[in-house]
Amino acid sequence: VPETQHSATGGNFCGVCNTYATEFRYHMLALTDIESAAQRLQGHVLRTPFVASQTLSRITGAQVYLKFENLQFTASFKERGALNKLTQLTPEERAQGVIAMSAGNHAQGVAYHAQRLGIRAVIVMPGFTPGVKVERTRGFGAEVVLHGHTLDEARAHAYHLAQEQGLVFVHPYDDAQIAAGQGTIALEMLQEVPDLDDLVVAIGGGGLIAGMATAAKALRPDLRITGVQSARFPMMVNAVQGTQHPSAPHSGTIAEGIAVGTPGQITQAIIQQRVDALALVDEGDIEQAIVMLLEIEKTLVEGAGAVGLAAMLKYPQRFRGRKVGLVLSGGNIDPLLLSAIIERGMVRAGRLARIRVSARDVPGVLAQITQVVAQAGANIDEVHHQRAFTPLAAQNVEIELVLQTRGRAHLTQVLEALKAAGFAAQDLA
Repeated sequence: VPETQHSATGGNFCGVCNTYATEFRYHMLALTDIESAAQRLQGHVLRTPFVASQTLSRITGAQVYLKFENLQFTASFKERGALNKLTQLTPEERAQGVIAMSAGNHAQGVAYHAQRLGIRAVIVMPGFTPGVKVERTRGFGAEVVLHGHTLDEARAHAYHLAQEQGLVFVHPYDDAQIAAGQGTIALEMLQEVPDLDDLVVAIGGGGLIAGMATAAKALRPDLRITGVQSARFPMMVNAVQGTQHPSAPHSGTIAEGIAVGTPGQITQAIIQQRVDALALVDEGDIEQAIVMLLEIEKTLVEGAGAVGLAAMLKYPQRFRGRKVGLVLSGGNIDPLLLSAIIERGMVRAGRLARIRVSARDVPGVLAQITQVVAQAGANIDEVHHQRAFTPLAAQNVEIELVLQTRGRAHLTQVLEALKAAGFAAQDLA
């Protein structure tokens, strides 16, 4: 089934899809497009490592292979599609300059390669974009415009500027040339591990999975492909499956790179034909995956880059005993957000715990409690006395302690030691 490819290369507005575009042609993305893209990208983007993870394989019960796209120069796979698109512009289009809309990774990919190619780049980013992505985009010489509270608002403004200034619009996902560039990831994965059983790929607008599914199904029709979205932004899942999973755009998501409100038309058609399954993951699942990759693999990924592992952890029965390839699609994460995620991950693992101890409010009792905790091998982060807001008798006190422990089993030992010493203690997790 053919679909329309929209390639904005001039100054017209598309009345069919209500987007800024000038060229219409019917074209279903094919393996040859992706192979041609691979030739264009050779020597200009990193062929990232694709290696097995013994620890994650043991945890999930599957054979897990990780594709480290977070090691690209811009720390994201997005520069593959951006470069493939930019290298196919005509001399006239290069002279006009380009404009893109992105929450960060597409922006950096376009800005970096536009700078390399001597092309003016204007990037429209929504207001919620992490500061680290904004500054890095500016660092690549792009003109950054912050506009809107959603990706859709930023996109509309980018279309307006494109028409106003005669810039070539470089869509972040709904463009066959963009998707072809992203599909080169699957070529590399299957060249190195040809007997994969599964690919698990993040979905925002669908460019990454559309390109990868096209390459993978052409080479290995039996390969199972699973797309993963944030439960707060299930738009592609709803569009493909005809479901009505509620979205929560005002709540945001730590996977802001796939927080897309409008699925791509081209990508949706490809996903419907070439992707075998779709899955939704929650914020806690994504946080857990980020922390595990940081702690186990010593690699930093952003929320969108962790959703594949999050899906494996949430639905282990789907992948147990199979050889699974995951794409760590990006590593651009705000340091403050990362700090909060790590701390919350330590809480979930029981390595950072908050307990309440009830005791007589007399001199020396705090020293007794801290001594018991120290002898049990835990470290105290915070201490808080509560005298007024407690149902205890007036001569008693509640002491809340935030502890560093080795895990839940160790925390249980600490609580038992306090009880053995005559203190009433409970875990507040």
